[in-house]
Amino acid sequence: MTYLAKPRLHHPSLPHNALGYTRRDYEGRISTLCAGCGHDSISAAIIQACWELDIEPHRVAKLSGIGCSSKTPDYFLGNSHGFNTVHGRMPSVLTGANLANRALLYLGVSGDGDSASIGLGQFAHVMRRGVNMVYILENNGVYGLTKGQFSATADKGSASKKGVANADSPIDTASLALLMGATFVARSFSGDKGQLVPMIKAAIGHQGAAFIDVVSPCLAFNNHPGSTKSYDYVRDHNEAVNFLDIIEGRPEITTDYAAGTSVDVVQHDGTIIRLRKAAADYDATDKVSAMNYIQKHHALGEVVTGLLYIDNQSTDIHANLNTVATPLNALTEKELCPGSAALAKLNASLR
Repeated sequence: MTYLAKPRLHHPSLPHNALGYTRRDYEGRISTLCAGCGHDSISAAIIQACWELDIEPHRVAKLSGIGCSSKTPDYFLGNSHGFNTVHGRMPSVLTGANLANRALLYLGVSGDGDSASIGLGQFAHVMRRGVNMVYILENNGVYGLTKGQFSATADKGSASKKGVANADSPIDTASLALLMGATFVARSFSGDKGQLVPMIKAAIGHQGAAFIDVVSPCLAFNNHPGSTKSYDYVRDHNEAVNFLDIIEGRPEITTDYAAGTSVDVVQHDGTIIRLRKAAADYDATDKVSAMNYIQKHHALGEVVTGLLYIDNQSTDIHANLNTVATPLNALTEKELCPGSAALAKLNASLR
């Protein structure tokens, strides 16, 4: 039996924030992702960040698309607004919601398949329009719901679970966000809570399009053809009366390293991700330098983490469109329908 609801009771000694909420009040349903999945660590970081910032859960709107990552909004902020869109279309739905009610805090959660493939166009436009939001991309380089095919962010030359090498060049979503006009661009690792939590808090406080690319390893597809314990091997040597999938849990991958240094993180399948944390004197306000820095270290096989770029003078889509301060969903009929005289004046200005 699967239980998707967590017990409402919790220990009375749990610390409370300024609103009187405990961290448990920012949780959602029990995760159905693989045990040890990096995506759950990202959900935990979001919960921690919102609790520390004393954010009222009902003032948050969380939106997602399709994929393992897009399931995660169900696992945090259970008392907030939520909308699960179709594949790759989260940015346009979030834009519409933001225009209708600017008073909410918008969290867009997506994956590398959802954002870098079918939703690439929408991802680009939501960045350049400056929609006031926190866009978190949970990046594992594969399509986790459809058996681990390469996603558009998979590095060229990387091998699949079947040993096939990826022949396509990767899309660097952080560089793309920079190029398209995002005013807050960062990258982190799901297992580095010390970096990720304050990064999410900073993104929440930013006015404009804030993007965080979080490298989040997929542990479900590290079995290989030579293993007699692999799922494919068992299926090939077993005459089953029905088809079942069981994915064994793995320990969470974590790391901790100093600013300005790099670290090799060994994955469950033995492959290595080399992370480099931006130095303390790194200038995150220089857009061109940020682009060069990302690409320079990418050529060295390193994934740069940290706050990569921020525009402290940024504006959002409401300032660009000169919308009214009152959320559109709160306007009265009189304000929305100013009458025939206003219409005649508008028509006259167009002649």
